[in-house]
Amino acid sequence: MSKGSLALILHAHLPFVRHPEHGDFHEEDWLYEAITETYIPLLRLLRQLAVERAPIRLTFTLTPTLCEMLRDPLLQGRAERYLARGVDLSRAEVERTAGEAALNDLARFYLRRFSEALDFYTRELNRDIVGAFAQLQADGVIEIITCAATHGFLPLMEGYPEAMRAQILIGRDSYVECFGRQPAGIWLPECAYVPAVGRILQEANIRWFVVDAHGLMFGRPKPRFAIYSPYFTPAGPAVFGRDRDSSRQVWSQREGYPGDPAYRDFYRDIGQDLPQEYLGRFVPSDHRRFTGIKYHRITGSGEEKEFYNLAWAAAAADSHAGNFLDSRVRQFEHLGGVLPVEPIVLSPFDAELFGHWWFEGPEFLNLFLRKAAFDQQAFRLATPSDYLKRHPTQQLVAPAPSSWGNKGYWEVWLDRSNSWIYPHLHAAARRMTDCARLFAVNPSPHVERTLRQMARELLLAQSSDWAFLMKTGTAREYATQRTKEHLLRFTRLHDKLVAGRADEEFVEFCESRDSLFPEVQWRYYA
Repeated sequence: MSKGSLALILHAHLPFVRHPEHGDFHEEDWLYEAITETYIPLLRLLRQLAVERAPIRLTFTLTPTLCEMLRDPLLQGRAERYLARGVDLSRAEVERTAGEAALNDLARFYLRRFSEALDFYTRELNRDIVGAFAQLQADGVIEIITCAATHGFLPLMEGYPEAMRAQILIGRDSYVECFGRQPAGIWLPECAYVPAVGRILQEANIRWFVVDAHGLMFGRPKPRFAIYSPYFTPAGPAVFGRDRDSSRQVWSQREGYPGDPAYRDFYRDIGQDLPQEYLGRFVPSDHRRFTGIKYHRITGSGEEKEFYNLAWAAAAADSHAGNFLDSRVRQFEHLGGVLPVEPIVLSPFDAELFGHWWFEGPEFLNLFLRKAAFDQQAFRLATPSDYLKRHPTQQLVAPAPSSWGNKGYWEVWLDRSNSWIYPHLHAAARRMTDCARLFAVNPSPHVERTLRQMARELLLAQSSDWAFLMKTGTAREYATQRTKEHLLRFTRLHDKLVAGRADEEFVEFCESRDSLFPEVQWRYYA
């Protein structure tokens, strides 16, 4: 008998970035980099584990906005172009570095990597990444859960429950459309919870969700088994608490594995180092951008970096996978000795950490999963749904409002840098609700089409990514522009609708830009 369950959750999410009006748009690279460095490597390793019938189970979130982009023909074609450019550039790098043995070996490594990724994406997957993950779910390797429609920060919609309801129900509908089944679990955006969320999850038939540790520990009554057991909430769905210790080992900037000097440096890219005239032959752009070809390891905090060594990085990944396994075994042995129930340790991560931010992350995950499946008996790999099936009776606890952001509440998404957006978002939510109620019965085809687009613009404006980027400053101008554009489009659509002045040309323009959720159910706002 195993002594506990380890639930690894990989939260795969990107904001909806699609710019058909530009032939080549910088921020779209966020998607193409994630496809190349995270989603393809993870799919390849999970498929291999499935072929080997390794007894593993993981949980994935594929958020609705990410699925919409991964299934979009325009973005699929541009992703293929990105991979083909990587092949061409790495082939040129093989020629350029012919006289430098260490660099040439790395250039050849990147040529193989881009070539294999391009072949896998176009030939094996036929560009269908969502379908490939769906097959892994059908095969029992992973469980996929849903998220709010555009990753909206739900607690800051509490005064407008119709907007909160639409985010969750439209996210549920998107999941059903993508995966052909109802989702059992949901990843609340930013792990942010307020009690009003629970009633909507019950309506959506969502069975479980996750909060940060303090969201459970400050719950009422006090949870009997801390964060090492799920609890049923007053509204019905079960809640699981995030285990910070296991998470910190992986992602912590100071203590985590990705900072090891043997690993590849994320920021040192040839797109920043080599002449623009040379790079422009492969990546047309008027400014610097990452290419995915990086020749240096982390080494230290200064500008001088040593060349990346594939063998050293592989050895470090193996060592860290073993260390993570040993830590979990000790954790479960301790928990098994003090708890009268089977403990569950829930470790969630941003999926893009594995491969994109931490280049060796997929190999670390591959090695850890194999070690966990075959080299220990202290715990089993499971999903929260698996655990609830084995343990259907749990204590009733009302979780406390919380998030996994800095200091545990709303600070990241509500401060001086981004607070200006909320009066506008709340006004739009109120107008959307009023219009949905006004036109709920027998709307004309044009009114129906306009209301659908109003819902899309509001949902996109509500994305928590924009407030986050404003706070961190990493893409503040773009995030500000996107928020304003969606709000302005929403307002124009609203004003035309209320005034009874049809503007089909503008509706069509908005649809061409913001094309997600073709059958979006705007009546949820009513």
